[in-house]
Amino acid sequence: MHLHLLQHSPHQGPARLADWLSSMGHSHTVFHLDAGETPPRLTDCDALVVLDGPVGPLDEADQPWLKGERKLISRALDSHKPLLGIGFGARLIAEALGAVAARGTFAETGWHPVTLAPESPLDLPERFDAFMWHREVFALPEDAVALGGSKASPLQGFSWDAGRVVGLLCHLEATPESVATLLSQGSAPDGASQSPHAQPGETMLADPQRFVRLAPLLDRLLSQWLRQWTR
Repeated sequence: MHLHLLQHSPHQGPARLADWLSSMGHSHTVFHLDAGETPPRLTDCDALVVLDGPVGPLDEADQPWLKGERKLISRALDSHKPLLGIGFGARLIAEALGAVAARGTFAETGWHPVTLAPESPLDLPERFDAFMWHREVFALPEDAVALGGSKASPLQGFSWDAGRVVGLLCHLEATPESVATLLSQGSAPDGASQSPHAQPGETMLADPQRFVRLAPLLDRLLSQWLRQWTR
């Protein structure tokens, strides 16, 4: 399979997701929309991934590439191709499905436990730790199934159209390198310094085994997401 990956910030790339695609024999192209690259054609890929991006509201005035990207996501939703959104990307997909995307009560950064919803069809443990980097959240789209939630964000993701479309607020693709880059180059979510659900940077990187434990979760999710649509 060939996948298109939409990137919105030089500091928030695909991280381990790109490694997984290569290890499984899939090819991919990364499009840097924030750098002025034109959104790709959906006909040129087998699946689309919308990566994380800027913290804050979805604003076409500040993010002029949003208009074209929203059109591409709408076309992907109307197609039969797999669509995955992470963080900022999940918000765009939820919005395209008619759900509200807005500022949450608290910023949520660092490692937090996620409890899987009983009805979730995703192949993930009932409880797992995931990396967070957000203040904005989204409501559950109509006809979507909730992934589960954390203490600060009751909805951490969803699946739609029998799992063809998946949106994740949390980050299973994080690596020590991607988090270190985010901490040194990225902007923290608004209110992170006062939030009871935000960790200091040194805590985020203190335990390398957290990242090791993420790897099989990403493997399971991506395998399930692509397998059922490539039979």
